Amino acid sequence: MKTLIVLALAGLGAQLVDGSLGMGYGVTSTTLLLALGTNPAAASATVHLAEMGTNLASGFSHWKFGNVDWKVVAKIGVPGAIGAFAGATVLSNLSTEVAAPVMSLILLGLGIYLLVRFTLRGIDRRNLGKPMRKRFLAPLGLVAGFVDATGGGGWGPVGTPAILASGRMEPRKVIGSIDTSEFLVSVAASLGFLFALGSQGISLLWVVGLLLGGLVAAPVAAWLVRHVPPRLLGSGVGGIIVLTNVRSLLTSDWIDAPSALRYAVYTALYLVWGAAVVYSFRQYRKDRAQESADALAAEARMAAAVEAEGNRVAPLAGEPDTVRAGRPQAPRD
Repeated sequence: MKTLIVLALAGLGAQLVDGSLGMGYGVTSTTLLLALGTNPAAASATVHLAEMGTNLASGFSHWKFGNVDWKVVAKIGVPGAIGAFAGATVLSNLSTEVAAPVMSLILLGLGIYLLVRFTLRGIDRRNLGKPMRKRFLAPLGLVAGFVDATGGGGWGPVGTPAILASGRMEPRKVIGSIDTSEFLVSVAASLGFLFALGSQGISLLWVVGLLLGGLVAAPVAAWLVRHVPPRLLGSGVGGIIVLTNVRSLLTSDWIDAPSALRYAVYTALYLVWGAAVVYSFRQYRKDRAQESADALAAEARMAAAVEAEGNRVAPLAGEPDTVRAGRPQAPRD
């Protein structure tokens, strides 16, 4: 029972992060299962089975709050499912220890880019609303699905920053679409693991624990992403990607940094991230104030135009259309 409660709380926290930032459920949950002694393939399989339910609930919640672009879901979800099935098959027979640091470097670069971009500039609205191209989304889904299945998580960390970096969608819609399309990925990965492993090493009790926590958090996260300012979401996503992948690199066989160095780096990153979020919030407030001032000015101009139009009178036959001002003239004989 104690393990079930821990898993439920972990699933709740992981889904709250994943549903509001578009990433984190797989990485968080898989890390916990590995700490409990589960082998990588079984841990990834357990998480993806639980994600089938949490992603369905999360996708429905995001849809109800208007956070989903169904064209993007279709264009990235189907290739993602193909990549996930292939990744699950590969992980069942192959270690990914060498590939993990390489992917961490790629994600770290994306995280730094997002953190700097959303902290200093916010959303680039010049491309906002432009359609997402299939030639971009299909390869992205294929890679993200493969990484997600082989690493126990990665659909959000790969897909979310890449789409955010395009500047064509609002963060809340990016997150909602990524979370919704992840249902297809989790189904395909689960089938891949079941075909390759059967039920070996998979605990249904653990699946239920993760699922219950995720179901509770899904609607809360969907509401949260709609009300948190996009600039803060961008800074938050970038910071999480940077911290997560720096940690992966420092603890990898490539670097294997001592504890003192790791904690010094973590402290510095947390300070930088905190400063970035504070700066983003202040700039958001400044932008909102400017937008309000512009809106009031536009309303004033419109009111003045309406008042000027009201001062116009219908011209008499043969007279020009003019605006009459001053005292009325005395009537003529």
